[in-house]
Amino acid sequence: MEHAARNYLIVTASYWGFTLVDGALRMLVLLHFFKLGYSPFTLAFLFLLYELAGIVANLAGGWLATRFGIPRMLMVGQALQIAGLAMLSVLDPAWTVAVSVAWVVAAQGISGLAKDFTKTASKSAIKATSEQGTGQLFRWVAWFTGSKNAMKGLGFFVGGLLLDAVGFKPALWLMAGVIGIVLAACIVLPRELGKAKASNTVSELFAKSPAVNLLAAARIFLFGARDVWFVVALPVFLYANGWRFAEVGAFLAAWTIGYGFVQAIAPSLVTRSTDGLSREVPAARMWAGLLVAIPVALAFFLLQGDVARPDLWVVAGLALFGLPFAVNSSLHSYLILAYAGSKKAAEDVGFYYAANAAGRLIGILLSGALYQVGGMAMCLSGSAAMLACCWAMTLLLPAERQTPVRVGEAA
Repeated sequence: MEHAARNYLIVTASYWGFTLVDGALRMLVLLHFFKLGYSPFTLAFLFLLYELAGIVANLAGGWLATRFGIPRMLMVGQALQIAGLAMLSVLDPAWTVAVSVAWVVAAQGISGLAKDFTKTASKSAIKATSEQGTGQLFRWVAWFTGSKNAMKGLGFFVGGLLLDAVGFKPALWLMAGVIGIVLAACIVLPRELGKAKASNTVSELFAKSPAVNLLAAARIFLFGARDVWFVVALPVFLYANGWRFAEVGAFLAAWTIGYGFVQAIAPSLVTRSTDGLSREVPAARMWAGLLVAIPVALAFFLLQGDVARPDLWVVAGLALFGLPFAVNSSLHSYLILAYAGSKKAAEDVGFYYAANAAGRLIGILLSGALYQVGGMAMCLSGSAAMLACCWAMTLLLPAERQTPVRVGEAA
């Protein structure tokens, strides 16, 4: 138990450092290029390859972590992040807009690979180090996930602060130094952590249990439903209603930190069962149903027209949205580890977080498109539709243990 707790703390602390830098990098890029006059839609485009790379990284990262061990994949992810930061640091203001955008998109793609290699390996490490039953697993997952998102929110603030205090390039090098320290900390992890016989074929890699497949589908819709208003629509909407960029960034940071806090305390909001599923799965269904109602109500309210201070109503509504969304997210993060096969947990987690990245990618694309067509009300309507699909997938989740048969494994 002592070694398991030590490994958990090392993985959590290293992921905190990584996530702080990742959040700071997103805000640094967003603010820097906003100052250069890039439109919000172009800014969103800068992050598309970041999310697309995440799909690949999660699938490959799960397989690689199973074959080579979790610590190696953690260090690969951190090394890639250093490379992405270094690439951004050589950006030349004399370059044309097209070349600059292409360079930043490529650098963000590397950072996307880095983030999801690191995330898949870190989440898998929790499964590998938790040996005291599902009660401990849920608590560890909830604290890990919640604290990670709080660090991301803090990173949004740090990114803006560094841009003002030291400038774009020095901030990038400073963040690269932080990641170097994080990388060094992972050296003490046991090399065999999470190592197992990896899948030999693509069909075997994708041969997941029905529970994992359903949860992955639910995750696509859950995170698509958030990013359809979070990434482009909300900043543009608040700009249009007189908010300064610093105020928008502060709200995004506060929302993310609050969301992370609720994730961390989710186990106290959910009645747990001895088998780890019979109460947790019904709770996931209930919280998903509650979540659908919020964007429906907000969209209906905005569509009435002639609303005084619609920005304040939207901010209040989306702050409320964060509570059931955080509990849903925390429950999903626990359930994937509860459903994951112990021998190939990293592959199952990688597959699941590839679905998470796919949902974010879809949400980013729809955020710009739906806002252009019908404004914030249209984005919230799209969010409600995606959440209804998430809820439907949740209704099909099994609430008892299964023994799935995988391709290439004996029944």
